[in-house]
Amino acid sequence: MNIQISPVSRADVDAIAALARIVWQDAYPGIITQAQIDYMLEQRYNTLRLLEELGMPNLWWDKVTVDGKLAAFASTLTTEKRDEMKLDKLYVDPLRQRLGLGGRLIAHVSERALAQGCTTLILAVNKRNEPAIAAYRKNGFVVRDAVRVDIGNDFVMDDFIMAKSLH
Repeated sequence: MNIQISPVSRADVDAIAALARIVWQDAYPGIITQAQIDYMLEQRYNTLRLLEELGMPNLWWDKVTVDGKLAAFASTLTTEKRDEMKLDKLYVDPLRQRLGLGGRLIAHVSERALAQGCTTLILAVNKRNEPAIAAYRKNGFVVRDAVRVDIGNDFVMDDFIMAKSLH
């Protein structure tokens, strides 16, 4: 099995959006409504937004391919706190989960965070997404806070903020 981590390119945008839909349809029914899933996917994975994010200097998109096929992706960004980087997105194809791909992405983005002078990697995860919370705990994250964020259209994100020390 040939596993590669590389930057997402403009040519990858449609595949990233398609994989996001697959992962969300696998993970979120029963946690949030289908209407909220559709709303959030449209907000976060429309072509224009993805292309815009690829051009931002403080935001990085990475992909994992397995034998040349997209299997996972992540995005990270710097925050207002100079010593923190946020793992904003991390999704693994349901057919490729439990192979360590998410852990490889976390290690990869942790190296980037350290190179940027960060000492902490943070993320937000839905409080009811128990498999993701368990995976993040396995990779050294601990719950730091709980938040409820209004995202419009009468939807909220009810999340834990998790943090991992990088030193």
